[in-house]
Amino acid sequence: MPDTTHSSLVTPGWRAWLIWSVGVAAYVLAIANRTSLGAVGVDAAERFQADAATLSLFAVVQLAVYGGMQIPIGVFLDRYGARPIITLGMILMAAGQLTMALSPSIGIAILARVLLGAGDAMVFPAVLRLVATWFPAQRGPLMVQLTGVLGQSGQLVALIPVAALLHATTWTITFGSIAGLGALFAVLVFAVIRNHPPEVAADVSVNTDTGVVRVVTSAIDTGVGIRAAWAHPGTRLAFWSHFATPFAGTAFVLLWGMPFLTAGEGLSPAQAATLISVYVAVGMILGPILGELSRRIPNRRSLALVLPTVAVQMFAWLAVIAYPGPAPLWLLYVLAIALASGGPASMIAFDHARTHNPAHRLSTATGLTNAGGFIAALTAVFLIGLALDLQGAGTPETYSLEAFRLAFLTQVPLWLLGTIFIVIERKRTRIRMGLDRERVRRPRSE
Repeated sequence: MPDTTHSSLVTPGWRAWLIWSVGVAAYVLAIANRTSLGAVGVDAAERFQADAATLSLFAVVQLAVYGGMQIPIGVFLDRYGARPIITLGMILMAAGQLTMALSPSIGIAILARVLLGAGDAMVFPAVLRLVATWFPAQRGPLMVQLTGVLGQSGQLVALIPVAALLHATTWTITFGSIAGLGALFAVLVFAVIRNHPPEVAADVSVNTDTGVVRVVTSAIDTGVGIRAAWAHPGTRLAFWSHFATPFAGTAFVLLWGMPFLTAGEGLSPAQAATLISVYVAVGMILGPILGELSRRIPNRRSLALVLPTVAVQMFAWLAVIAYPGPAPLWLLYVLAIALASGGPASMIAFDHARTHNPAHRLSTATGLTNAGGFIAALTAVFLIGLALDLQGAGTPETYSLEAFRLAFLTQVPLWLLGTIFIVIERKRTRIRMGLDRERVRRPRSE
């Protein structure tokens, strides 16, 4: 059996739900911060006189910092707990948005995205830490999905109010207001959230095979925490599952969806906003469904849930790309629904990470897993922008449907790469768990 852990709690009380709710609210704000530039991408391109490659650099830098921070954040979470990490994340995001509000040039704006990416990186893994320490393990898959689902509503906050505020006021007022909200949330998080239940002196892990209880401290002390987490094929399965599932939706909502739908497909801003709202709503509906299925079929998650989600997204994009002329509205809604499945499916990766790692390296494994999706997303965002520039369609004045079609094809190799490694690591994980036999190579006869 795999080495698993569970919380000492049997039934979470009102305080657990309050702490989780504040953590989720902080995650909603983090998502709103993350996608705020995507909602006003064309405005940003005009403000900074940026071509497609430069505009994509904003998102790439943000995602690169996010992905690069995941492992150290996991280590710090294992050592210090969620409360100080989320608080610091709120402060950094507020500083990033204030810098963006006042930025006179592209260089300062990129610095703002660095701060934003660093703060954003701290929130989701820390909220998962709260789930692990305040709720019993059997509720884990559903609580993770609920966290992801509710957090995605932050995209609606960025999509509608941020864009409306920008068009009603100014760039400085809009991003300054988001910064002020982040500062208020830093105070709220520090006042309400606690690392572990009061009846427990510290976060503890319980090995369900041996019954041994140990205090959670960072495994980095022995220099083997990251290596130990990555050495388990279940962690690598989690990484590649998170690599393959959410990146297309992230690239779409974070930066390239609105320009594609308006400048490429010819939709009005209101139609494009409605379509992206459907993407968010469908993701929120699918989250609990996939969470319950993940709980019921723990040994078939990859084949029954993750890989079909990858296939659905890829074929939906190929259908839109192959359609002669602008795609009909119904097909664009099919694309939005297909992309919406990626976020909930990516949460299954954290079920893998939690199942195959003891609590003293849980956040380290979670960080490794979370990095996978954002490595893929930053690669996709950059390749799409680069492909547009290489076709001479890198500015709002030169965007074209044909250029967008070729640019979005750069996502296909990422899906194929992720699929190959999911299959490989799934087999290795099942062998490690004793569900499959290891294939023994027969010696060649002389």
